[in-house]
Order: sequence, then structure tokens, then C-alpha cells
Amino acid sequence: MGATTATLLISCSDQPGLVAKFANFIYEKGGNIIHADQHTDFAAGLFLTRIEWQLDGFRLSRELIASAFDEIAQPLKATWQIHFSDTARRIAIWVSRQDHCLLDLIWRQRAGELAAEIGLIISNHDNLRPIAEQFNIDYHYIPITNENKLEQEAKQLELLRKYNIDLVVLAKYMQIISGDFITKFSQVINIHHSFLPAFVGANPYHQAYKRGVKIIGATAHYVTKDLDQGPIIEQEVVRVSHRDEAVDLIRKGKDLERVVLARAVRLHLQNRVLIYGDRTVVFD
Repeated sequence: MGATTATLLISCSDQPGLVAKFANFIYEKGGNIIHADQHTDFAAGLFLTRIEWQLDGFRLSRELIASAFDEIAQPLKATWQIHFSDTARRIAIWVSRQDHCLLDLIWRQRAGELAAEIGLIISNHDNLRPIAEQFNIDYHYIPITNENKLEQEAKQLELLRKYNIDLVVLAKYMQIISGDFITKFSQVINIHHSFLPAFVGANPYHQAYKRGVKIIGATAHYVTKDLDQGPIIEQEVVRVSHRDEAVDLIRKGKDLERVVLARAVRLHLQNRVLIYGDRTVVFD
């Protein structure tokens, strides 16, 4: 593991001198910038940037960085967040019956590809419990019906608080998350088995097969109150042909889902995603 770094993610109204202003804040305190990326959305008049620097030699303790930077951010009415590379976020993985994305995420986390801790697994079915037991991860079976949905979501929120969860990953969790839940816990990434905005909702591979498409895809996005409409983090496609049946599309789609979800989670954990409106800027 390399030297500890700090990362600022900033968005504010575009104006001259912003790059110099932010870089100078770090330079004046002895910081060495190792990555700096920026994007200007001219239509929105918005400036977005990601700045990462080494903490070794930085003449400001990490406890004081936020308050010091806020003195610069407030006059700019900037939205910003700061993260440190030696702070591992805690993940809750939510699943239903399919295990391919769950197993992929666990493997990548165990292999050191995802800088996070998997705190628990939540499912509306009990059939994937043996996987949790195999990897010594707490597993909570919370069945969902139309009648008990709000009550069960309250239990889920309580578990997220109990386990100090920072991010929920819906790894083929085949339930709609309520808007009330998202209001209370907004850090949720979903994998959708389609190249959004095409084929939203259930059974997208069967929809794609009926339409005779030549490519299928997968999309990882943040969850909002609007079904499958959240800001997109990552997407990928693969070609299919008239010889492929629906079962072939599902098989190829599962491969895409693993890769796309893992990329999205990694980008989030590396603090490379900035949301603005219904869109994202991904500094990859």
C-alpha cells in the first residue's frame, strides 16, 4: 500500500482562477498533488474537479483540513467532500437468489481489488446463506412483501446503522427500494441487467431477445426514488447474434454484470465519481 493520500471532490459555479485557488490551498501547506482532474459543464455553468495529494509532509492535520478548506469553499458556494485513502469504507451487499455478482465482489475484496470491508449481506431469500458462512460474513434474511415493506426497510436501516455501513451494493437484489429509504440512506449502487435507458424493469434479456437486438449491456448506477433512473456510473456491452437464444443472452449478460458492478464499486471507493443532477462525472 502506498503513502496515505487525501482526495477532494469539488463542484461549484464555473469562474476564472478555480484551479489555481484549489491547488494553492494544497501547495501553501506543503502538499504534493499526485492526481488532478477537472471538467467544466458549460451548459450548466458548473466546474467539477478531483484533487488527490500526499499527506506525508502536509502541514495540516487531517482533522483540520475540512474546516480550513471550508473557508475557501463557502464564498464559492461549493459542494465538496474529502476522503482519506487509509479509511476503508464498509459495504453491505444485498442479494436475492442469484449469486454471481455476490461471489465476484467477495473474491475481489478478498484479493485486495476493492479497498473496503464487507460488513454484512442482506437478502430477501435464505438460499445464499451458505456463501456468507463460507466467507464468515454476517447474513440477515429479511423477506419482503407488499404488506411488510416499510417495516422490513426499517429493519434494514437499523442493520446499516448497527454495522456502520457506508455503502449498499445491490448485487442482483430484485426488490424496489422505496423513496423513503433512499432519503434516509442515499449511498446505494445497483446493477441493472440492461444498457439503460433501454429495457428498464424486469426481464430485460427476454425483452432484448424479442426485439432481436445485436448488442446487450449492463449498467451500474446510483439508486434514486425513480426506478432505474439514477445517475449512471459504468456501462458495458457485448455483441449478440440471431443464433443466440434468451438463455445465451442471460449467460453473456451475467458476465457483463459482474464486471460492470465491480468497476462501479471500485470507482466509488476510489472517490472518482461526482454526481450533479441526474448525471455523473467519472474521473477514471
